[in-house]
Amino acid sequence: MSHQDTDVSTVSAPYHQALKQALEWLLASASLSNVAFREDCSWTPKGLIFTAILWVWSDEKTLTDRFFLARKVVVAMAILARIPATSYQAFLKMLRTWTVTLTIALVVAFRQRMQTDLADRFKVCGFQVFGVDGSRLELPRTKSNEARFSPAKARGRSKSKPRRKRRRGRARSRASQARRTREKKSNSPQMWLTVMFHVGTGLPWDWRIGPSDSSERDHLRQMIDALPAGALVTADAGFVGYEYWKSLIESGRHLLIRVGANVRLLKNLGYVKEKNGLVYLWPDREAARNQPPLVLRLVVAQGGKHPVYLVTSVLDEATLSDKQVVEIYALRWGVELFYRHFKQTFERRKLRSDSADNAELEATWSLLGLWAMSLHAQVELARKGVPARRISVAKMLRAYRTPLRQYKSHPDAGESLRDLVSKAVIDPYKRANKSSREYPRKKHGHAIGTPEILNATKDQINAARKIRDQPTLGLTA
Repeated sequence: MSHQDTDVSTVSAPYHQALKQALEWLLASASLSNVAFREDCSWTPKGLIFTAILWVWSDEKTLTDRFFLARKVVVAMAILARIPATSYQAFLKMLRTWTVTLTIALVVAFRQRMQTDLADRFKVCGFQVFGVDGSRLELPRTKSNEARFSPAKARGRSKSKPRRKRRRGRARSRASQARRTREKKSNSPQMWLTVMFHVGTGLPWDWRIGPSDSSERDHLRQMIDALPAGALVTADAGFVGYEYWKSLIESGRHLLIRVGANVRLLKNLGYVKEKNGLVYLWPDREAARNQPPLVLRLVVAQGGKHPVYLVTSVLDEATLSDKQVVEIYALRWGVELFYRHFKQTFERRKLRSDSADNAELEATWSLLGLWAMSLHAQVELARKGVPARRISVAKMLRAYRTPLRQYKSHPDAGESLRDLVSKAVIDPYKRANKSSREYPRKKHGHAIGTPEILNATKDQINAARKIRDQPTLGLTA
């Protein structure tokens, strides 16, 4: 990539031209040939994408104000043949119609940029490594959001017979009040977001959105096909399960998962040639269905207080050593940092849309917007040798939001978009730990525990041998 390709701004040009150049670079490889608006539509595909990304980049107080600012900037860029409508509702209507199509085009373009412009960071320990985890986003308490995103039991309650009112004069106990408060909070509308995160660059790769009681493991299975061939997926103990692991392995990808007390592993099953560290996942239900056992390698690492048990489908230690297994799993923490940046720094802990359809649009374009900004900044900083882990997301946001707010202005010397991005680096000094041990709302999760590792019985060994030795049936011409 040449210097001209990454030249994000010049001092002489106004800020909106630098933003235009950055967005043009991001969309350079996006295929929009299948996107055709009506002839009388004032929007163009590129203009709509520019506006949507700037809409989520903005830090104006309301979504409507963010749209008005984004529209003004796009008009100043002079990329539209006609002035687009000023109606925020018309803008949302266009997004509802075209977001799925535009998202596919942008995701493909961003992934290509990651693989070409960040090629030296794309592999970790010889693998294309991806972490996956889920989190919840809060939503306004509206009927539309409750109907789509509340837990299934809460969504069905509105159709059932209403509860009988409590008789007056009967005081509730403090325990009852606390229970009702917890129930009300758990039944409030929350969007479940599962993100597939690229470990080497710290950038998102894919995601799924659903109600607050969605299964993150089902979301993982839906995202398998979008992973590169031979990719390795690492996750915590919430992503265990025979069918999910089998889907990953059969797709030609690998897994590296932490296991705990909810997993039973077998050893000395004899399904393959035995060696140290070899274990099998073979639940009784799958064995009864004549499903083959999953062959895995167990790696035990010493954690803070308790050992950490990790299993991987990469059986050859020469391909992936025990030390590398521990190193990759430690990097999985990057997905937690992504959620912190997305929810806290980018201020998406609670979305603002009252409509369920608009809430999905807000979440989708927020993810695309943060991805676009982080990708553009990381490629720019990579030329200066700045690693991904040293990029300050807070400073990066200021670097792009300053030109957005002052889009008509010409930057002073040292304040161009490129200069601002170059300063988006974490300070080198070591910060003190300011966490409070007595913080009353600190969460203390349950201990994961130790997996149950048993020697295979004679019946299990014989059953595994039958499955291994049974002939493979095929069709003949």
